[in-house]
Amino acid sequence: MEFSMLIFWVVMLVILIVVEAVTAQMVTIWFAAGAGAALVSEILGAEVWLQWIIFVAVSAITLIATRPLVKKLTRTKVQPTNADRCIGQTAVVVEDIDNVDGKGLVQVGGITWTARSSDGTVFRKNEQVTVEKIDGVKLIVKSK
Repeated sequence: MEFSMLIFWVVMLVILIVVEAVTAQMVTIWFAAGAGAALVSEILGAEVWLQWIIFVAVSAITLIATRPLVKKLTRTKVQPTNADRCIGQTAVVVEDIDNVDGKGLVQVGGITWTARSSDGTVFRKNEQVTVEKIDGVKLIVKSK
């Protein structure tokens, strides 16, 4: 039984490390630490029940101790830009907006933007429109 547990813990450790390496999502690293600790306890002659307790305990402790740090390091931050404040604002058409011809400019907040109509409406110069969203470097506008 002891030899098979040695193989079991080695296989578990390898599988968990491979899964962690493939996913790179910090999913199984804590359990790999637990499997490593259980493997060491097997080598030192611990009973099977104790190996399982060590596996669970080490996995839980490493998870609890490091998970907040890992979440903080892997969190992606959405950085709002100044352009986002254009959404909902009134813009003035400075060049006719025509989606078919692929042309159109508006001015909002003192800045001139390329613009397209959200519903295909053609807007003429000096009309006022509302900025609905931003698509790349273009403002998508609709009737005011």
